[in-house]
Amino acid sequence: MRDLRNYKVAAPAPVTLKGRFVTLEPFEKERHLQALWDALGGAEGINDLLKYFPNEEFRTADELGAWIDNARTASNWVTLVFRENATGNVVGMASYMRPDPKNGVVEVGSVAHGLSMKRSPLSTEAHYLMAKHVFDDLGYRRYEWKCHNGNEASKTTAQRYGFSFEGIFRQHVISRGANRDTAWFSMIDGEWPLLKAAFEAWLAPANFDPEGRQKRRLEDIRQEIAEGMAAGETLQ
Repeated sequence: MRDLRNYKVAAPAPVTLKGRFVTLEPFEKERHLQALWDALGGAEGINDLLKYFPNEEFRTADELGAWIDNARTASNWVTLVFRENATGNVVGMASYMRPDPKNGVVEVGSVAHGLSMKRSPLSTEAHYLMAKHVFDDLGYRRYEWKCHNGNEASKTTAQRYGFSFEGIFRQHVISRGANRDTAWFSMIDGEWPLLKAAFEAWLAPANFDPEGRQKRRLEDIRQEIAEGMAAGETLQ
């Protein structure tokens, strides 16, 4: 059993994480808010996109900015904005939430992928970069993903990235005046080497055809690596 008597990590702090397709930047209202508002659909589309968020609907960009700022000051969230490298456009966001440095646990949440992120490598690379920072840079033991149990897209995405489903917290919270059952997922440090290898193999240029379409699915790559490890192969 691992001796954790001297285990110590810091809480996540604002950080810039750069990948091949996307760069993650700490949210700054003056720099990012309007572009983020537009990327998430503006007044016409943002509330449909964020319908499973527990907050009330946003009517203006300033309300979105105030919500992000309040989460930072009240709950120590670190919100990262996704910027597409090819265009320079802001395309989405996610936050490190509920940091628990004492136990080495943090959650990724307030995940919002704009329409331009669909059917592209941007979201996969963004979440690879966030997980890599948690495990490789900060030394955390557990990384969580939670969502409304009715949010099938979020549950599918979590499992595609390699988070393991842990169960349903029934009547977990009241959200927008109604009950919310919450689905819990996690990945842990012992699983990260395999998950990291799969992410990196999927993101490699060789995995995309000239039109930018994937050749192998992330889930299939992960399964192949797991089978290889079971057969005694080592990760390079």
